[in-house]
Order: sequence, then structure tokens, then C-alpha cells
Amino acid sequence: MFRQIFGNMPDVVKNLLILNILFFLIKYVLEGQGINASQLLGMHYPSSPYFEPFQIVTHFFMHGDLFHLLFNMIGLVVLGSHLERVWGKKRFFIFYLMTALGAMLLHLGFTAYELYELTGSWWPSAYLDGDAIVLENVVDGAGTDAWYIEVYRQVNIPTVGASGAIYGLLMAFALLFPNTEFMLLFPPIPIKAKWLALILGGVALYSGYTRAGGGIAHFAHLGGMLFGYIMIRFWQRNKNTFY
Repeated sequence: MFRQIFGNMPDVVKNLLILNILFFLIKYVLEGQGINASQLLGMHYPSSPYFEPFQIVTHFFMHGDLFHLLFNMIGLVVLGSHLERVWGKKRFFIFYLMTALGAMLLHLGFTAYELYELTGSWWPSAYLDGDAIVLENVVDGAGTDAWYIEVYRQVNIPTVGASGAIYGLLMAFALLFPNTEFMLLFPPIPIKAKWLALILGGVALYSGYTRAGGGIAHFAHLGGMLFGYIMIRFWQRNKNTFY
């Protein structure tokens, strides 16, 4: 059964699935050697001492745990397979890549805003010197222990996952096939694509605004949806070549 499902996947979706699984396996191999793969390959704020340019790409192949990977890969296979068959390989890959990058940009933009609110600087740096947190390029701030920890967290906690791109795929699917129904797992009820996108987008917006669910990059989800919406509307301007 798995061979038949895998064999019927379009090429770009299949290769993206393989890459995500390989990165997940590499993560555990490296961690078995004492190397923090998420720290190395996840996306850091550019002023972080841990930032590397290759993280711009590698971070959306990394995942925090098996559930995170499974959720995103189910979305990739279910949504991406249909979209790739409609659009073709090149257009689908461009869309996936741009929504992943758009998710990163919105997330970094929101992080920059939060850091400015905390420190008065768009480009603060934070690192550990023994047990002490050292901050550089900071204009002002509260100076409490909690403030130091929050600045360090914002600068140095890596962002990982393909969720931004998956939310972009959901937005595309909802715009192109709004009345197609999905069967949810929890709860097991049918829901149309347009309502699923609206609900998940609303949850991401509310959660990002209230900072609910610590550790989840809600604005990355919104960034994927926003860039997905923009790209679909831009492509629809020339309907003769949209497909």
C-alpha cells in the first residue's frame, strides 16, 4: 500500500517528503553525537551569534518532533499532490519555496518588532558567558532577569518547520477549490477547504496576538498564508497561463 501511495505522488511533493524525513533522521543522528541539529540548522534572528545564511533554507526542512513532522507531511501530501498536478512541477515548487520564505520574513519581522519594544534596538545580540546572559547593541530595557531571558530567547531560539509553506498550500487550495471537503481527524467531521483555511488562519492570528502556545511561530503560519494569497491573486491576473 505504501509503495502504491508513494509511487503515485508527483515528483516535487515526493522529493520534499524525502528531504524532510532525511533531515529528521539526520537530526537524531547528530544529536546522538552531542550536536544540537536544531540549533545548527534552525533559523535564528540575524543578529544571533548562532545565525548562518544556510539556515534560511535548512530551517523549513527541520522539525521539532515526530508529531510536528507528521502534521506537516500529511498537509504536504494531501494538499501539495493535488496542487502540483494542477500547476506542474515548476510552478508548484516556486509557490512552495516562496511561501516558506514569506513565512520566515513575517516571523522575523514580528521578532524584530518585539526586540525593538524590549531593547530599543532592531539588532540586539545575546550570548551566554558562563551562566550570565550578555547583551550587545541594546539601547534600553527593563534590566530584570526576566527581561534578559526574554531578549536572549527572542534572539537565539531557532525557528524550525515547514508549517508556513503548508499553510500557504492550504490558502491556495481554499482559493482554488473552496468547496472541496476534508475529513478532520479530531473531531472526525467533514469541513470545506475555505472554512478550514479561515479557522486555522483565525487561530494563528489570535494565538500570535495573544502569544498563546509558546514555542509556536504563529506569525510564520500567517506569513505562509499571506504570501500564498498574494501569489495566487497575482497569477490569476493572467488566467490564460494560470494553469
